[in-house]
Amino acid sequence: MSDTTIRTRQPSVRRLPLVGPLRLTRPSDTWFKPALSVVVASAVPNLLLYGLDRLDLVMYTMAGSLCALYGHSLPYARRARAVAAVVVGMLVGMAISLVTASLTDSTAVLIAVGALLAAGQKALCDATRIGPPGPVIFTFVTSAALFAPQHLGQVPAHLALTLAAGAVSWLVTAGPALIRREGPERRATARALSAAAAYADDPGHRTRRAAVAAIHAAWQALLAAGRPTPVRRELERLLVHAEATLARGALGAHSGGHALTTDRDGALAAAGDHDGAAGRTGDRTHPEARVAHPDRLRAWARQTRARGPVPTPPPAPGAVEEIFGADARPAARRTGSRRDARRALLRALAPGSPLLPIAARALIGCALAGYVSMAFGVGRPYWAIVTAASLYQPNVTLSWNRTLQRTLGNLLGVLVFAAVLPVSRTSPLALIGCCLFFNFAAEALITRNYWLGSIAVTPMALLVIEFGGTHPAGELIGDRVLDTVIGAAVGLLAAMAVTNRRATGRLERALAATDRARAHAVQTLAAAAPAPAALDAARRRLTGSLVELHEAGDTAAGEWWQRALPEEQLLAAEQAGHRTLAATATRQGLIAPAPENGAV
Repeated sequence: MSDTTIRTRQPSVRRLPLVGPLRLTRPSDTWFKPALSVVVASAVPNLLLYGLDRLDLVMYTMAGSLCALYGHSLPYARRARAVAAVVVGMLVGMAISLVTASLTDSTAVLIAVGALLAAGQKALCDATRIGPPGPVIFTFVTSAALFAPQHLGQVPAHLALTLAAGAVSWLVTAGPALIRREGPERRATARALSAAAAYADDPGHRTRRAAVAAIHAAWQALLAAGRPTPVRRELERLLVHAEATLARGALGAHSGGHALTTDRDGALAAAGDHDGAAGRTGDRTHPEARVAHPDRLRAWARQTRARGPVPTPPPAPGAVEEIFGADARPAARRTGSRRDARRALLRALAPGSPLLPIAARALIGCALAGYVSMAFGVGRPYWAIVTAASLYQPNVTLSWNRTLQRTLGNLLGVLVFAAVLPVSRTSPLALIGCCLFFNFAAEALITRNYWLGSIAVTPMALLVIEFGGTHPAGELIGDRVLDTVIGAAVGLLAAMAVTNRRATGRLERALAATDRARAHAVQTLAAAAPAPAALDAARRRLTGSLVELHEAGDTAAGEWWQRALPEEQLLAAEQAGHRTLAATATRQGLIAPAPENGAV
């Protein structure tokens, strides 16, 4: 960025909230999918091992079964690849852990390897943006495997069990494609419609950001879904209406307001003069351009989520297939997206990446947590490593939030474990049933708040140890409480001590990318008759850059020891970007133009 960048003074150390991180939120609309998937993926190998009287091997199958938690927000074609990669990553991590455990019994060495694995898993999960539950599952499984007694000759068979359970997970997560192949795209479109309706009801910075991100995610899902189908075509048309609502709001916000009147069909007709830049010859502006009413958007969202047919929205002005380049979706474009994803992955792992300081925090924090726990007499301090690894979020403020949530959840979770332990010891089937119940409960609760889900995760993790033989309850509970406190305290100190000044650099690069994307969109708009595909590409590029800008700004705002952020420049870039997005919508005939020409 130039030396003239406007910067705002702000404190290097910010106040840390106490109550906000513990508030409950609405559950995810798809919480039941990972919950049911992990139960099925775990039940199959567990019951087979029960029939073979080898429940002592559950830890190895569990590594593959937990892969069923990933990829549920992705279209099935992309999900199949993502979950396969997760299984391979889990297999590699388990191989390193099991081989290390078979070669040494030095706790110090095992902690060092566990910290290195946690840091690598954190970096890869962040770089690939695999999504929830992120690296914590990998770290939990591989750290536990490090401290499991092992002989080198047993490793191949144990890895085979992990691979077999991973194959079951892959079938469980990809199998629903045979029943409802457009399900993920439908849910993504429904979220976009709901977010657009929320913005229409309450136009503002927060709702606009949420709507932009949801619409962008829905388009990305459709582009990654595979070949077009009639259902996907209808979903594209619905997204066009969601974008029209967002663009109409941007025009109203940035052009002095714009009157909207409700017609008898429940649509909003833009009232006012239709002259201006979008009304020149060659444009597809229509005098009856319409923006769907928020209630209509919400109704469409409900129908789209349901199992019935996708709602058919009224046609947008002009040729619908041309709007936003609906015909520009061929394989070449999807191939380009995959190529861009590979390049983004390499950039995220390259020297200078803002993700590397977070991985350094994980390495230092997990190692120190393990060694401090060992110094306090814990023989297998893997839970201290896992606790520290679970804390590291994009910035210090979010890491503090996770520290509160994890500590509270774990401490309450050991009380739940103490209550259910007698029941689990009545029979092997009771133990299996308890583990499956807590697997389901964890996914059902964790989207409300992380601490609530941790109440179920903790007894589940402790009960898994029981498959290898009973242990004194007091020892299990005492070690877990001590590891939790040490891991949380040491992990948070590492997050505060290891600076990430690259967060501001990422924000400045995002600002520059947004400026370039906006300039490209303006140049495309200036053409006498821009091709629909070119206008669509410019719009997609600008939308993606705005989403990245929002994310970079939020990350930098919660980081400590930063240079002052260019807050005024950030706000100006966001406002200009949304004005330009609205101008592209007007030019394409999606909405009526504003009554006066404003800068784009």
